[in-house]
Amino acid sequence: MTISLTARALLLASAVALAPAALPAAWAETPADTLVVAATIDDIISLDPAQSFEFSGNDVTQSLYDRLVDFDPLALDKGFQPSLAESWEVSEDGKTITLTMKEGVKFQSGNPVRAEDAAWSLQRAVKLDKSPAFILTQFGLTPDNVEQMVKADGNKLTITMDQPYAESFVLNCLTASVASVVDKETALQHVEGDDLANTWLTTNGAGSGPYSLGAWRPNEAVQLIANDAYWGGAPAMKRVIVKNVQESSAQRLQLEKGDIDVARNLTPSDVEGLAGNDAIKVIDEPRGRILYMGMSQKDPLLSQAPVQQAMRHLVDFDGMANSFLKGQWKVHQAFLPEGYLGASDQNPWKYDVEAAKKILTDAGITSGTITTKVRDLREYLDVAQTLQASMAQAGLTLNIEQMTGAQVLDAYRAREVPIFLGEWGPDYADPNTNASTFAINPDNAAEKGSTLAWRNSYDVPKAMQDKVIAATLEGDSEKRKAMYMDIQTEYQASAPILPLFQRVEQNAMQKGIEGWSAGGAVTSVMYHKVTKGQ
Repeated sequence: MTISLTARALLLASAVALAPAALPAAWAETPADTLVVAATIDDIISLDPAQSFEFSGNDVTQSLYDRLVDFDPLALDKGFQPSLAESWEVSEDGKTITLTMKEGVKFQSGNPVRAEDAAWSLQRAVKLDKSPAFILTQFGLTPDNVEQMVKADGNKLTITMDQPYAESFVLNCLTASVASVVDKETALQHVEGDDLANTWLTTNGAGSGPYSLGAWRPNEAVQLIANDAYWGGAPAMKRVIVKNVQESSAQRLQLEKGDIDVARNLTPSDVEGLAGNDAIKVIDEPRGRILYMGMSQKDPLLSQAPVQQAMRHLVDFDGMANSFLKGQWKVHQAFLPEGYLGASDQNPWKYDVEAAKKILTDAGITSGTITTKVRDLREYLDVAQTLQASMAQAGLTLNIEQMTGAQVLDAYRAREVPIFLGEWGPDYADPNTNASTFAINPDNAAEKGSTLAWRNSYDVPKAMQDKVIAATLEGDSEKRKAMYMDIQTEYQASAPILPLFQRVEQNAMQKGIEGWSAGGAVTSVMYHKVTKGQ
């Protein structure tokens, strides 16, 4: 793919708008104070944190805005940390959390960051009711009651909820992009009708984060400008430029030539091709995305327990992880990704065709045909074809229908995919984000639902759903962790939705890059601790 706007063109552009520029000749290395990243960023729809819900969009808002609590990019294992809120306390009834704002912090406009801004930002997100709003509304907040439930008083912000949720659950949700604190006074200057400045914030920033938005050209590039007055310390990289480079081979070539500092979307073969290049290193980070197999309970064959048990032995986990998925997916058979509270590292299912055949034979099943509709991505098709081969050895036929991503999702959301092979990415940094979609289905007969359990027509036992709900109310984090471990063990033994692998992101970069974090499993990429050496 040819990029019409390169790093050099961006560096010469104004902070307000970018003029089209011709592709210049390659240069030996990027400027010392500029981080140039190649990634696939054509999924950005909006940079308004109340609307942004795509991976690349959240990568940008992570740098433009601060949240009340957040993660340290170099200590993700420590979980959420104080950010704009320096402390918090929970009321005796557990329904109200009061956060005390850090003093002396300013937005990039120069306006002070106040509890009033934080309250307005949360209220605004709930009122706009865009895709990520459910992260806040699950606490009983609605457009009608949010001004009464979320209030500012001096330098304190109070959030009142409909139930006494676990403190960790609430705070984890406040690390999400939708909970970013927006400069109220600046945003109000750009309101159009009742949009609460959504139109303007789609392409502009009004935050207190380590970077401001220099420019965004859809499908081409994003430029971030360092906020030298950032309360957390001025970023070493004065500019960050993220170029939309779709092809792995193009990213690799630009990295080897020194035109970019980081390549984020290399295939396993291109990563292997960099071996022996002493000027480049590769950092592996487990991400939160789970590749899973959903078995629809509407299918007469898949609804039989022996078939579900046999399928657990027909997935060649190690064979795939050590071949076409090598380095970028790891075997992970639990619905909570590594890096989340309560994540299980137990992988009880083993590839064993003979064991699968015996389970089926004992149940009187000697043949059968099942269909999968698969997105036209190479790794998904390879997984499907590997599964097809192993199922054939057990007497089962798997028909593979290849479709576009949109077609597959439409069919899946209509409960028309017998076997679904695809990914699920967490919506926020709390274990409930996956537990509530894999193991909650309050009305299996409903005409429309949103959870993965509903899409697979899995009538989740009420006792398991009760355990998931109870875990959101448990205030003791260690007890809460144990609850999720127990739920996953039960789930692995009986559920017709099988987590298979966890995504590992391989970021290749110039050897002198330090402080890089793609966000691990729990958050988005963070640039403000990155430095460049020799």
